[in-house]
Amino acid sequence: MVFEEFVASRGPALVRLARGLLRDPYLAEDVVQDVLGRALVQWGRVSAAQDVDAYVRRMVVNACTSWFRRAARRERATDSVLVLDMPSADGAENRADRDQLIALLRRLPAKQRAVLVLRHYEGLPDSEIAVIMKCSEVTVRSNAHRGLAKLRDMLNQERYASTA
Repeated sequence: MVFEEFVASRGPALVRLARGLLRDPYLAEDVVQDVLGRALVQWGRVSAAQDVDAYVRRMVVNACTSWFRRAARRERATDSVLVLDMPSADGAENRADRDQLIALLRRLPAKQRAVLVLRHYEGLPDSEIAVIMKCSEVTVRSNAHRGLAKLRDMLNQERYASTA
């Protein structure tokens, strides 16, 4: 596969992945652009990988994680809740649910968020997530379990706060 074909077929999915991992959609697009720039420079090595898509997804996850580790950029104020560009059948209700879920996802630790985004937004099995995140499948499952439990707790707290 040539680089242009790869970008045309997988570029939007890589941006969705980055948007799920980062708070700012413009930053997510910048991160993916930087990753694709590095992939182009090293395309000989990247295209020689057994699974090119997994290799580049791992590059995106690493780039997002690196961004979080930079202390100067740790927090960025925003007034709006950002929405992933995913179509929905019922506009208002589905958007509100998705907005709430994304806002809660962003409050999770980076590894838990990455596992949940890769599993539920990208539809990857635990084995592929483990390869991308360079950890064991058990670690993937425990991060998914903890992340889902924390999401449930935060959702219940929000529901309780709205009824009180």
